[in-house]
Amino acid sequence: MHGAEGTVDAKRKQERYGRVAEQLRELFVSTTDPSARMATAAALLHAKMDDFFWTGWYLLRDGELTVGPYQGSLACLVLPAHQGVCWAGLDRGEPVIVPDVHAFPGHIACDSRSRSEIVIPLRDASGTVIGVLDVDSERPAHFDEVDREGLEAVVAMICS
Repeated sequence: MHGAEGTVDAKRKQERYGRVAEQLRELFVSTTDPSARMATAAALLHAKMDDFFWTGWYLLRDGELTVGPYQGSLACLVLPAHQGVCWAGLDRGEPVIVPDVHAFPGHIACDSRSRSEIVIPLRDASGTVIGVLDVDSERPAHFDEVDREGLEAVVAMICS
């Protein structure tokens, strides 16, 4: 989106992320359990954000990225090591935004309807990357810096 329309859409999306984060802060008062927080965050993001086709977590367990709480179509249970977008986010320790998953080297297609993806690393209290938040969209080039910032704020609340 270009011009004023894109600015309005970005502002609307930022405001929606702000409301989601506020709602999660209120909900998270009742528990510090990361699994409960991940399940709640996945459900809320999936319900409230436009065109989130698959929303969930992959967690590093015994050297494997294993699916955690999620919303959407069936997921790959374990992702092949050091391949695909989720592993890229984990290995780099930074967010990865992919406008076209079919152009991403080594992309793992758990659902062929996915067209774009964003991955945000999840860190434990010591700062170690222990997994990722993974969001897919059926729309190409759906994710941007507003999504990165909004999702990073959500991820920061999981283990805090």
